[in-house]
Amino acid sequence: MAVSRLSFSNINALGPMVRVGTLPMRLLALDYGADVVYCEELIDIKMAQCHRVVNEVLETVDFVAPDERVMFRTCEREKNKVVFQMGTADPDRAVTVAQLVERDVAAIDVNMGCPKEYSTKGGMGAALLADPDKIEAILGKLVTGVSIPVTCKIRILPSLEDTISLVQRIEKTGVAAIAVHGRFKEERPRHPVHCDYIRTIARSVSIPVIANGGSLDLVKTNSDIEDFRVATGTSSVMLARAAMWNVSIFSKRGPFPVEKVMEEYLKYAIRYENHAFNTKYCLCQMLRDKVESPLGKQVQTAKSTAEISEAYGILGFYQQTQEWIQSRRNAQQNISQLDEPIMEGDVITMAVKFERGNYVPPITPKMLLLEWTHREKLEQPQYETKQRPQDRAFQSVVTVAQKKYRSSLWSVHTL
Repeated sequence: MAVSRLSFSNINALGPMVRVGTLPMRLLALDYGADVVYCEELIDIKMAQCHRVVNEVLETVDFVAPDERVMFRTCEREKNKVVFQMGTADPDRAVTVAQLVERDVAAIDVNMGCPKEYSTKGGMGAALLADPDKIEAILGKLVTGVSIPVTCKIRILPSLEDTISLVQRIEKTGVAAIAVHGRFKEERPRHPVHCDYIRTIARSVSIPVIANGGSLDLVKTNSDIEDFRVATGTSSVMLARAAMWNVSIFSKRGPFPVEKVMEEYLKYAIRYENHAFNTKYCLCQMLRDKVESPLGKQVQTAKSTAEISEAYGILGFYQQTQEWIQSRRNAQQNISQLDEPIMEGDVITMAVKFERGNYVPPITPKMLLLEWTHREKLEQPQYETKQRPQDRAFQSVVTVAQKKYRSSLWSVHTL
């Protein structure tokens, strides 16, 4: 059955937040009633180097960098709700990344509002606001380059007229919605959000406008979300910091005690093997002024997910989940071991994965094979490598002792 395109009308969305918008927080936001969830901003240059991996053990799809770090992890549960936000200043690279992830996400968003230096120094984020031509080029190429909706998130310009001119130009690119953070580039969360600006912007375009920026002063409870929507005259609302502090704000019965929310977040972090440092960071944001409490100090000193779990009294859940994950990992390894080499033409093919941890630097499989051929007085191995354009993964054929060998698995590493 065909899945309908994601709608941005009348939604409450979890906004993109660096280090916060990873899979555990996104899934918890959906549990509590968020309609749409944005991932943290991911930089196009880093994502373009990733390859897509179906993680049968965790039941996720992972986008893995050359150094084996998981840059983006998603799962079937959020497939029709998650928006992939990228930082980019290059139309071609933006399309490359969008095409890499489009089968696993519901929409693509371009960050045009982040004022932080790590984003603007590369011409990304709020730096794009000074270059409408580049904005138009990026969004136009994305709209025609992928089959899912494209959106962007901006900040307001000092001139209301200039802001309206910009959003109307953005609308003409064919984007599905525009998220507007109601502060100027120089303003920070302590400054009041300009609801009047957002209201005027919403009236100036026909596509949905998503209001953002009300977390500190205006949105403290679930009912405040609707008040913010009315105050800005927008179709939808995006929450970032209010959700970071207590994501149960999306629930009509919320927010719930943060202790309950933290435990549920931690269980998702355990289930999906979220990095312990990232888990600690998110929990500390939820603790807020309780970060120096006995629990807060335990979390801060924890060096592993097991120690964090112990602090929250769910070490048993952690251990049971680890056993379940390990049993699935063992089962997958057993399946791999059953694979017998097959002949594909004149090439012997088998499922062999390069595991970096099995080799002590600078030793590589290539070096070991070369040494073996020297000992056996054979000709030096010959390699033919091809690259898959959609994810830049490699596959090589090695000719040694007049026979050809190839792994059926594609990799970011050459043989």
